[in-house]
Amino acid sequence: MPLNNHLEVISPEHFDAIHQASMEVLEKTGIRFHCEDALELFRNHGSKVDGETVFITQAMVDKALETCPSTFPWTGRNALHTKVVGEGFLVQPNVGPVFVQDLDKGRRKATLEDYANIMKICQAGEHIHLNGTIPVDPSDVDPEQKHLHMLYEIVKNSDKPLIGFCFDKEKVEQNFEMLEMVFGGKDFLESHHVAGVLVNPLTPLGYASETIETIMAYASRNQITLLAPCIMAGVSGPVSLLGTAVLQNVELLAGIVLTQLTRPGAPVVYATASTTGYMKNGSFAAGTPEAMLINTPNIQMGREYYHLPTRTMCGITHSKAVDCQAGYETMMSLMMGVLSGANIGVQCVGTLDALMTISYEKMIIDQEIISRALRIKEGVAFTTEALAADIIQEIGHGGTYLTHPSTFKACRGMWSPTISDWDAHDTWEAKGSPDMVVTANKKYKDILEKAPGSLLEPDLDQSLKAYIKKITG
Repeated sequence: MPLNNHLEVISPEHFDAIHQASMEVLEKTGIRFHCEDALELFRNHGSKVDGETVFITQAMVDKALETCPSTFPWTGRNALHTKVVGEGFLVQPNVGPVFVQDLDKGRRKATLEDYANIMKICQAGEHIHLNGTIPVDPSDVDPEQKHLHMLYEIVKNSDKPLIGFCFDKEKVEQNFEMLEMVFGGKDFLESHHVAGVLVNPLTPLGYASETIETIMAYASRNQITLLAPCIMAGVSGPVSLLGTAVLQNVELLAGIVLTQLTRPGAPVVYATASTTGYMKNGSFAAGTPEAMLINTPNIQMGREYYHLPTRTMCGITHSKAVDCQAGYETMMSLMMGVLSGANIGVQCVGTLDALMTISYEKMIIDQEIISRALRIKEGVAFTTEALAADIIQEIGHGGTYLTHPSTFKACRGMWSPTISDWDAHDTWEAKGSPDMVVTANKKYKDILEKAPGSLLEPDLDQSLKAYIKKITG
């Protein structure tokens, strides 16, 4: 049975105070929406709008929360990969790295080939449940065309539930035309949640036009919006950790209202991605224990107070190499994220250098870290059989349990490592004393070597290529 409780940073009796503080900001200071379509939508629903500032009332928030689903299926192209969001802990690829690195070529700007490779590794990963988004930003593709090429590489190399991209309205529409080709038309998208998108507010207290256009495009098609403020306490948010949690909640509630005004019932994920500033230079801090002390109160609020699916950034590190620092910072952040009760985790598959870099080797190592955290979250079974009093009495004094039938029955279900070396020292030496990173290097190459050339049917593949060619000339 799962662990009996979640990590709690605040007590439930504090939820009302956080909500009321958030509502005070929404009603008195408001949120700036830098998009006329959104402003018109708010006006049409009776909101007070002053220039680009929208003032959101308690009634609007209540109405929006009433129509948000607390769980929903995220449909994969392969039905075996379809997941229910709001139950358990799902892992998605990272978002944002510019560089890739490995033992062979070191650190370098990512290319479209790297992007495709990461899709293949995520497709093969047992504990990576979603695929897509922008785990690396390919530098060798025209910025005006990369939304087309990246989506093509997602559907070519993965049939897991997919995450798209935040771009301007025209590019988002082009991506949806491709998705309709992949999933069989508008009607299928209308009745199935097949694509999600990560969007970030323009902190503090704003939403950029591109972000708004993406939110409205996804919500209007009954697709998934993952709202994720990225606030740095002391830089773009209050230095108080709780104050930054309040600001995060303000921006989340504003985005939730926008999604539900666009289409009541459209799925939305209450996501968190904030941390502290590194106060020596005012930069992003990725190795701090304080990040999850900001995000966990919001996860508690999202899960218990607003009854929404939640997502959090976890597994981050400031380390530049796959070293001891990368290990302990990743495990600290990931474990707090898993135990917080969040339903989706991001930034926990290979990131280094404060989310600037993704390591091929660390992608492999992190999947074992994820499996460790998920096993801990599973807890222990509590049954009469599990108490094993009869077996203890049967074995008696000084006996062994190794050959007992109960051990044979259950031993294959016990957790074991996928990359860590648990052999004796002599055995490890006999294998050439392999370093963990070297072992991971070999494993990621083996995954890429065995990956299918394409998961697309030939006719669909040609249709997608023809569509891209039509757009790009």
